[in-house]
Amino acid sequence: MTASSPEQDIEALEIGSALYALVTAVMRRMPRDLSLTAAATLYALERQGPQRLTHLAAQEGVAQPSMTALVTRLEQAGLVDRRSDPSDGRAVLVGLTPAGEDYLRERRQSGARALLPVLAQLSQGQLDALRSALPALRALAAGDLGTPASANEAAAARGDLG
Repeated sequence: MTASSPEQDIEALEIGSALYALVTAVMRRMPRDLSLTAAATLYALERQGPQRLTHLAAQEGVAQPSMTALVTRLEQAGLVDRRSDPSDGRAVLVGLTPAGEDYLRERRQSGARALLPVLAQLSQGQLDALRSALPALRALAAGDLGTPASANEAAAARGDLG
């Protein structure tokens, strides 16, 4: 890894600060029908496919009993189901249902629509700048930003997530 200059560090902090403020603003405009952990769990299942409860708990940084209760609520809402793990008949995987996929699609569209009035306040030059940044923003959104989740997975493997 190459060392960065102080100017690059300051620029990265400015970008990070602006992105954090944007994420905060977006989250305030999102529907509040699910907890952030529930929504994050659904998005993880969408990205990664069916998962074991232990993996989901570690990834979201919650105890396994808490994830079990959350998955039960999501299952009762028809958003996820439990299925046998083909690689281990004793294990159960949690996966999105078609209703869960529809829910996420609508939530994403709703979030995008909520930003339209904010985007309408920008100048054409600002919109052009955002359009130019779309590839980088999409790469950030698609990337594994879950470094803490990796630490949580390690803690779960050690049994530290009570």
